[in-house]
Amino acid sequence: MDYETVPARDFGHALRGLSVNLLVRDVPTEATFLVEVFGMQAHRMSADFAILTHAGQPFQLHSDASFGRHPLSALLPEAGPRGAGIELRLHEADPDQAAARAQAFESGMVLQAPVDKAGHGLREAVILSPSGYAWVPSRRI
Repeated sequence: MDYETVPARDFGHALRGLSVNLLVRDVPTEATFLVEVFGMQAHRMSADFAILTHAGQPFQLHSDASFGRHPLSALLPEAGPRGAGIELRLHEADPDQAAARAQAFESGMVLQAPVDKAGHGLREAVILSPSGYAWVPSRRI
């Protein structure tokens, strides 16, 4: 699928299983962070919307303004992090590289430095995005 040109209806019809859509204050900043820190690909990026892919899986970013009539809009915090209690796990993403890139990115924050979790057989880090979502890059050890 060509994410740059696919009509919204066709994109919506193509989604299967579990789909992720993150509401963010600033789509370009959040998308740039995800591209630079995790090596994702951004498609169709605008002030209100972007499609991103990781390992071939698409997900969406929407601006708060684009969800003005959605029931979630009344629950969005004016400031502070979002997504408390959810981890967005990026399997096959290098946690050491991601943590180093996040430290260099002005509005990213490493909550947990890369560490081996022997019980799970994974090396992972926890990185807070500019909107406050917890991203967990991990690799098998």
